[in-house]
Amino acid sequence: MPLTSSTNGSSRESDQRLGWEATHESRRIVAADGTGIAYEVLGRGDKTIVLSNGLGGRLYAWTPAIEAFWSDYRIITWDYRGLFASESPKSKRKLSVANHVDDIMAILAAEKVERAVFCGWSMGVQISLDVAASFPDKIAGLVLLNGTHGHVLSTGFQPFVSIPFLPRRLHALLEWLQDHEEVAQHIARATRLAEIPMWLGMRLTAGARASELTPLLARYMDDVLGPSFTNYLRLFQELDAHSTYHLLRHIDAPTLIIAGMLDVLTPPYQSAQMARRMPHAEYIRLWRSSHFSMLERPEVVIPAMRRFLDERAAF
Repeated sequence: MPLTSSTNGSSRESDQRLGWEATHESRRIVAADGTGIAYEVLGRGDKTIVLSNGLGGRLYAWTPAIEAFWSDYRIITWDYRGLFASESPKSKRKLSVANHVDDIMAILAAEKVERAVFCGWSMGVQISLDVAASFPDKIAGLVLLNGTHGHVLSTGFQPFVSIPFLPRRLHALLEWLQDHEEVAQHIARATRLAEIPMWLGMRLTAGARASELTPLLARYMDDVLGPSFTNYLRLFQELDAHSTYHLLRHIDAPTLIIAGMLDVLTPPYQSAQMARRMPHAEYIRLWRSSHFSMLERPEVVIPAMRRFLDERAAF
């Protein structure tokens, strides 16, 4: 039974006046293994969109989609176990993609959702694909942004070609940092300097909107480099251990795949592979976009999502 804390007004008139914030509620469930999972519900539609976050992003990373769709859809998102308001499991083995899939299935059961469109960004692409492969009857459609089908360390930060020895080296680094938390925290603080080149990159991809995105970028860095940092490192390893490549040809759900051609974290050739293997996939390449296509290019992403929801989603 979810525990609900609500800060919204009760009337439709209040919803119109205050926007989606008036419909927002924070809730919790307890997963089968006893881990407390935090999730959020907003919107007032009868149809449901599930937002599967990236590794580090939260509700704010979906702002353009929330503002576009909250009045027509119910929107659900959750904090992955081990991150933010969700608890860490007793065993690190319980941070696997399969556990995140079980968590969202438990949330949908608590919310009495029979079918939903899953929108995944980055890490959320792998989770959404796993849900579609494991529970096809729950999927009304897939919107997959800036992600991959699996084995992220084999392709991440390798925009043109996969480097054979790099995954093992990255695993070794991630494990060393997990074993030396004080050093990891120092590195996390130093990594805040990455905000400067990221902002400069957004000047190229988002143009004048880059200044508006500066607070969101700072919050994203706070999330990634905050108290959950060691779990964040472990989750990278879990994402590398996971793959749905062999299952893509069996995922029949209508699918919209969006890739940023300047994305070095999840290079666009991964999205192209998914589109070729999935029987009902539409593929959109954004030449002036990196790993944050939703925020950088909402003038393209949101109309594409709207067409998909109106014409292809099978609620």
